[in-house]
Amino acid sequence: MRASLQRIRLIAANTYQEGVRQKFFQVVFFVSVGLLLSANFFQQFDFGTSELKFILDFGFGAVFFLGSFLAIAVMAQLFFNEIEHRTVLTLLAKPVYKVEYLLGKFVGAQLLMLTFVLVVSLLLFAMLHWRASVLTAAARDSLESVGVLRYGDIFVYNGLQWIRFCVIGAFTLLIGSFSNSNLYTLATALCVLTICQLQYLIRRVGDDIAMGPAQIVAQSVAWLFPNFQIFNVGDQLVLGPQSGLAPLVVLQISGYGLIYTIAYTLLAYLIFRLREI
Repeated sequence: MRASLQRIRLIAANTYQEGVRQKFFQVVFFVSVGLLLSANFFQQFDFGTSELKFILDFGFGAVFFLGSFLAIAVMAQLFFNEIEHRTVLTLLAKPVYKVEYLLGKFVGAQLLMLTFVLVVSLLLFAMLHWRASVLTAAARDSLESVGVLRYGDIFVYNGLQWIRFCVIGAFTLLIGSFSNSNLYTLATALCVLTICQLQYLIRRVGDDIAMGPAQIVAQSVAWLFPNFQIFNVGDQLVLGPQSGLAPLVVLQISGYGLIYTIAYTLLAYLIFRLREI
């Protein structure tokens, strides 16, 4: 058991290093940082929204959208690099099992996404704290208040987004387990991501129609694909209600994502173990 965990750790570490060197990851990472740093510039195009809320929504949006595409691209690229260069044959010829290879790739990719989430969270925290300090100083002169900010909620929200990225990485890994093309994996994973984003609408349609084939399809989609709207809790954090999200709600959302992550990863292994490389 210890030897197996050691092999998974080594594969994950190598995958992480490989991911950091990827140009796509570097480009998306610096674009995200650039967008956050330019939030004050874009704020002038906003109408009727406070500056702090705009910065917060801007930062959450960057993590949500850019992180989603990055999670797909990173997982697909890191998984197929070994297969396309045929180095996976040398790796699996050693005492390395396919389950260890899959888990190592998945863990390495998610550690890379965790790095992305942590850096963006720290940057968003710094920007929000800086602007709040400036506005608080100005508010003292004008006898106004900027309200109470819960900075820890930034890490709560982005932590939940990382759980969502784990789900995205898991179903990308599942698609890659039977796909022969990196491009096919990317395209299919983007389609699945769209379904997950619109899953609540499919469930609503299924509830409104009578029992029949259409409802069976709608209910099947509702069970097979997670509802990513559950992770959209940004409006309730930092500047929302005083209490924010209850710890039980955070645990429920995290558990929801982890269930799908484990299920997709297990399916990926069951398919990949039968694949001829």
